[in-house]
Amino acid sequence: MLSNKTKQWMADNGFNPEQINDEGQHQDSALILACRKGERVYVEDLLAAGANVNLRNMDGTDALWAACVADDYVIADLLLQQGANIDNQNDNGASVLMYAASNGRSPWVNYLLEAGANISLRSLDDFSALDLASTVTILRTLKKAE
Repeated sequence: MLSNKTKQWMADNGFNPEQINDEGQHQDSALILACRKGERVYVEDLLAAGANVNLRNMDGTDALWAACVADDYVIADLLLQQGANIDNQNDNGASVLMYAASNGRSPWVNYLLEAGANISLRSLDDFSALDLASTVTILRTLKKAE
């Protein structure tokens, strides 16, 4: 059951607190939005109440991708513990590992590899995380993991 604080947060952000997995703006779920904003208290409450960790928004990105955008490893850990699909590919075929690699997020590349991300996935344009590596450090990390 959601706390009153989380219900109010959901209502304030355009979600129906009675429908935990409903879509809001950009087809984000409340969990995706809470993850993107780094709102750990709401993430924890939504997960405890049974929010679906693998819902995707209008671009096909999910809560784990949102946690990476927010640069919040604690939230990412919570999502993975609840069964988040580390290899979800968005509508362009990009995974969160590809996102991290292409955006110079070396610590996230390491984190995702350690958590079991699939380095072999390819986007719709036939690019892998290795192809998209934006720094030499990330390139070396991905080559080593290959």
